[in-house]
Amino acid sequence: MATVGLIGTLDTKGTEYAWLVDQLAAENCATLLIDVGTFSQGSSQADVTSAEVAAAGGSSLEALRAADDRGRAMAVMATGSAAIVRALHAEGRIDALLAIGGSGGSSIAAEAMQALPVGVPKLLVSTMASGDVGPYVGESDVTLMYSVVDISGINRISRQVLGNAASAVAGMARRYEGLRDAPDAADGKPLIGMTMFGLTTPAANEARTRLDELGYEVLVFHATGSGGKAMEGLIASGFLAGVLDLTTTELADELVGGVLTAGPHRLEAAAKSGTPQVVSVGALDMVNFGPRASVPATFSERLFLVHNPTITLMRTTRAEMTELGSIIASKLSQTTGPAEVFLPLEGVSGIDVEGGPFADPDADRALFAAIRTGLEGTAVTVHDVPTAINDEGFGRRMAEALDQLIRTTMNHPLSQKDS
Repeated sequence: MATVGLIGTLDTKGTEYAWLVDQLAAENCATLLIDVGTFSQGSSQADVTSAEVAAAGGSSLEALRAADDRGRAMAVMATGSAAIVRALHAEGRIDALLAIGGSGGSSIAAEAMQALPVGVPKLLVSTMASGDVGPYVGESDVTLMYSVVDISGINRISRQVLGNAASAVAGMARRYEGLRDAPDAADGKPLIGMTMFGLTTPAANEARTRLDELGYEVLVFHATGSGGKAMEGLIASGFLAGVLDLTTTELADELVGGVLTAGPHRLEAAAKSGTPQVVSVGALDMVNFGPRASVPATFSERLFLVHNPTITLMRTTRAEMTELGSIIASKLSQTTGPAEVFLPLEGVSGIDVEGGPFADPDADRALFAAIRTGLEGTAVTVHDVPTAINDEGFGRRMAEALDQLIRTTMNHPLSQKDS
């Protein structure tokens, strides 16, 4: 029988969680209830008590109550619950995680959910799910459901919403239980992380097709900020055998102030971990903003292209491209593993080509020159490719270069096979 972990503040939501336990039982699912309420009184409902959660977070309920610091208490319970659900999952005791709550309970549950591997079902019913949900999802596959009404008793509305949540997580848990021990056809294939954007799609598709032929499983990340962060996290966790970082556009948003930044540590995980990587400069000709009216007035004299009603692109300048080249070179010069750079000399995106709206050969040359200069004397090989990034052959060439780096430097099954 599939088991759903329930994580919540039983000091304030005991009635609602008891109702969920009954609903899940009706769905033929067992439950494991984790109490994260700092003022719970050892509820007999809980399979993991709040005292155990506090201890796992490095404190005690007594200390948290005495300090009377709600922020500190929530941080401890979040840390403790994350440690506990990781252990429960590793032991095969939970097949999904469900939580309901307001801002406080949601923040605790979200940290626990983000601690679980991608693929483990995670459903959070929250009063906060209709606003900025980035902190609750992070780079994980958390599913959010808006509670509509506050989590305060079972009423005509909450019965419908929470009932749907129970049925949804029960179905996910049963599926996960069935797949957990079943062999996956892709098991054993080395994983490759690859970045793409709408304006680098032809190159990405060509690279992915070639990597598939070479025996890899390719995880494609949309370079929208969260995509880059997710890939960096998987690299740091050791999931990936190699990285084909075709589309580094998030660096431009971080530098200039666009909306799709992946933060200051983008393009660092592979260098630190020694993961083989091939890198290009896809879509560095643009900074991303929302609707045209949302673009800051300070950029009013710049070159723009309305990509769609919700995305406005701004062309990067020669100075910005120079700095981006220096940033890339600085990050890659620190690599502890094999790395190569591919420069598409005729254009870095689908609109940075001859006759295209963002064509600016002078700016592109500045980018390329800064990369070459910054990587002089390092072990990083730079390839000048006399085509645009989306021209036939560019993606394939990057894929084959990455395959060669992996085969010659990593100990995995493909290293003994012919390509």
